Amino acid sequence: MFYCFAAYPLKTLNQLRPLLIGFRKANGLTQKDLSERLGVTQQTYARLEADPGSASIERLFKVLTLLGVEVVLSSEPRGLLSASSST
Repeated sequence: MFYCFAAYPLKTLNQLRPLLIGFRKANGLTQKDLSERLGVTQQTYARLEADPGSASIERLFKVLTLLGVEVVLSSEPRGLLSASSST
């Protein structure tokens, strides 16, 4: 069995929509398929996919789990955080 691991750094919520679409399509799923697995209507899932920033973290985590996506959080070195917050 072959596993391909890739990292997709997420810096803004705008980057989440194309990732959700890509992961869904890579799994061969339609919005309808995924909505049924979530127990919501296709329209409800379509709204989530169109504007994932409005979804709860719990709902996003459930979607990503169904898509087989592992969420990994990391932090920037302290120097980068203080430099970017001072500008």
